[in-house]
Amino acid sequence: MLKNRLIVVGFFMVLTGAVLPFLIVMGVLESTFFLNFLAFATSVIGVFLGILGAATIVGESKRFDD
Repeated sequence: MLKNRLIVVGFFMVLTGAVLPFLIVMGVLESTFFLNFLAFATSVIGVFLGILGAATIVGESKRFDD
């Protein structure tokens, strides 16, 4: 269950990291250093969480195949 949650949380973090710059460009949010860094950090952390969740699922399935 934790592996699936990692992938879901990672997906929403990447989505947040993509939506925030879009809202900044559209003028809905004001561009600040903190907001730009937050968008970048959530995107990067979300990608790492997704990769970690996927690697955990693959690792467990290979372990059970043996």
